Amino acid sequence: MDLGKKLREELAKIANLPVVDESVVKRLIKELQRILISSDVNVKLVFELSKKIENRALHAEKMDALTLRDHVLKVVYEELVTFMGEGSSPRMDRHKILLLGLYGSGKTTSAAKLAYFYKSRGLSVALVGADVERPAAQEQLRQLAEKIGVRYYTTMGEKDASKVVERALGEAKEDIMIVDSAGRSAFDAQLATELRAISETLKPDETYLVMNADIGQVAGRQAEQFSTIAPLTGVIVTKMDGSGKGGGALSAVAATKAKIAFIGVGEKTDDFEVYEARRFVGRLLGMPDIKGLVEKIENVQKEEALEEMEGEELTIENFYKQLKAAKKMGPLGNVLGMMGMGDLPKEALQTGEVKMKKYEAIINSMTKAERKDASLIRKSNSRVERIAKGAGCTPQDVKGFLNEFEKMEKMMNMFKKNRGFRKQMEKMMKGGGMKGLGM
Repeated sequence: MDLGKKLREELAKIANLPVVDESVVKRLIKELQRILISSDVNVKLVFELSKKIENRALHAEKMDALTLRDHVLKVVYEELVTFMGEGSSPRMDRHKILLLGLYGSGKTTSAAKLAYFYKSRGLSVALVGADVERPAAQEQLRQLAEKIGVRYYTTMGEKDASKVVERALGEAKEDIMIVDSAGRSAFDAQLATELRAISETLKPDETYLVMNADIGQVAGRQAEQFSTIAPLTGVIVTKMDGSGKGGGALSAVAATKAKIAFIGVGEKTDDFEVYEARRFVGRLLGMPDIKGLVEKIENVQKEEALEEMEGEELTIENFYKQLKAAKKMGPLGNVLGMMGMGDLPKEALQTGEVKMKKYEAIINSMTKAERKDASLIRKSNSRVERIAKGAGCTPQDVKGFLNEFEKMEKMMNMFKKNRGFRKQMEKMMKGGGMKGLGM
C-alpha cells in the first residue's frame, strides 16, 4: 500500500467538505487507523495515535484564524510528525562511525552514501571494510569508495574484524572514518560478540543501525537488540522510496526512543537524506518540500557548474545542460513529490521519463551548430533524417521534439517580457501546498 497516497486521499475528502463536525472527524480517524495498520504500523501505536488526534481535534482549543476543518488537518499533521519520530542532526566535525545491521539491510551501500554525504560537505572520508564474513562485501565497498573518490582501508584475508579496524585506525588520517561491519541473517550471540570487539577497538563517536524499510514494525525489535551491543546514536532506514512499510519501520523505531538519522530514498549515491519528521510527513501529505528541492538544485548546480539562464537566450545546447541536471536530481516521481505533485498517474510519469531519454538521444545526435541554432534543423529534412537515424528514432520524433522546444522558447520569451504573466506563474507555483497548516 502507498501510505502517502492513501493519507492524501483521505485528507483531501476533509479539505473539500463545506462543514466538518464530530462525525466527520471520527470517520477520518477510522480511515487513518485502517491505512496505518495496512501499512504494517503496530496496532497499539495506531490506537494511541488515534486517541491523541481525536482529543486534540475535538477538545483542544483551536486558533481563531482556523476553521474546524483546517484545525483538524493541522492536528493530523502535527501528531504524525511526533509519531514518526525525532531526527538526529549529523555532526560535522572529525569523528568515527560504526555501521551495524543484518544481511540485506543495505549497510554496505549506505556506508558509501554516508561517505558521499560527508565528502560533498568538504570533509575527507575513510571507508573501512570490516565485514570479514563476506569478502565480496569488502570488494563491493572498495569499488564504491573508488567510484565516489574516498580512501578505502581493509586487510583482505584477515578473519578478525577488530584487527582490520585496528590497522585502519593506525593508517587513516581522514576527518571521517566509517566502518562497515559484518551482518547475519538474524541477530545472534556470535554476531554480538564480533560487533562488541569492533566497537571496543574503534570507540565510535556515532553508532548507526542500518535497516531496510520493508521489515516494517520488526524494526523496533531490531533496534532494541542492536542497542545491547552499543548505545545507538541513530538509525538509517533504507529503501524508503519503494516500501509500503516505511511508516511501520519509522514509527516502530520511534517507539524505542532511538533517533532516525538518515533515510535512503533511491539507488543513486546522493539519494540519501538527513531525516526530518516534518519534511517526511509533509511529503506524505502532499505539501511541497521546498527546502529539500532547493538543496537538490544547489547540489546539482555545484556539480554541473550551471550558470543562471536569466537573460540568456534558450538554445538546445543550454536546454541540454538543464536536462542533464534534472536527471541528476533523481527519478521524476521523487522530484514532483517534493513539489507537492506526488499523485500523478504512473503512466504519466513513465511517459515523462521515456520522453526525457528520447530527447537526450536526439540532442546527442546533433552537431554543435545545430544545438546553438535550431532553425538549421527546421530548414533541412536531411538533417532531421540524420539526427533520427543517430538517435534510433523516427523523423517524426525529431520534429516533435523541435515543436516542443519551440513552445518552450515562446514560453520563456513570454516569461521574460510579460511581468503580469510572470507573477501569475509564480503565484500558481506557490499555491500547491495544503491550506491551513501554516507551512
